[in-house]
Amino acid sequence: MHLPSFLWLWRIAAWAMGFTLLAYAVQGILGWRLRSRRVAPAFVPWKELRSLHVFVGWIMVGLVGLLLAIGIVGTLGHFGSLGHSWHLPAGLTVVGLVLASAWSAHRIHPLRPWARPLHLSLNATLMVALVWVSWSGWTVVQKYISP
Repeated sequence: MHLPSFLWLWRIAAWAMGFTLLAYAVQGILGWRLRSRRVAPAFVPWKELRSLHVFVGWIMVGLVGLLLAIGIVGTLGHFGSLGHSWHLPAGLTVVGLVLASAWSAHRIHPLRPWARPLHLSLNATLMVALVWVSWSGWTVVQKYISP
C-alpha cells in the first residue's frame, strides 16, 4: 500500500499523541493537587478531584491503546511487518508503563503503602518514555514524508 492511503491514520495518531501528552500533563497537575490535599489538608474537593484524575487516566489508557492499534495497523499495512525502527520498543514501553501505572493506581490504599511510591515512580519513568516515543515517532514520520 502507498502512504497517501494511510495519511488519515497518521493524522489520527498525531492528534492522539498530542492528547496523550496533554492528558499526562493534566494528570501531573491533578496528582500534585491530590498530594497537596493529603499532605496539608485544606479545602480541596477531594472526591471530585480524585474522580477527575481517574477519568483522565482512563482517557490516557484509551489513547495509548489507540496509538498502539494505529502503529500496528499502519506499520503492517505500509511495510508488511513490524520492527523497522526503535519506535516499536519505545511504544511498547509506553504501553506497559501506562498499564502498570493504571494498575498501581488501582492498588493505592492505606493498607498497601507500596502502591503510591510505585505509581509515582512509574509515572516519572513514563515521562522519559514519552519523550523517547515522541522522538522516535518523529524520526519515523520523517521517513514517511521524505522524498
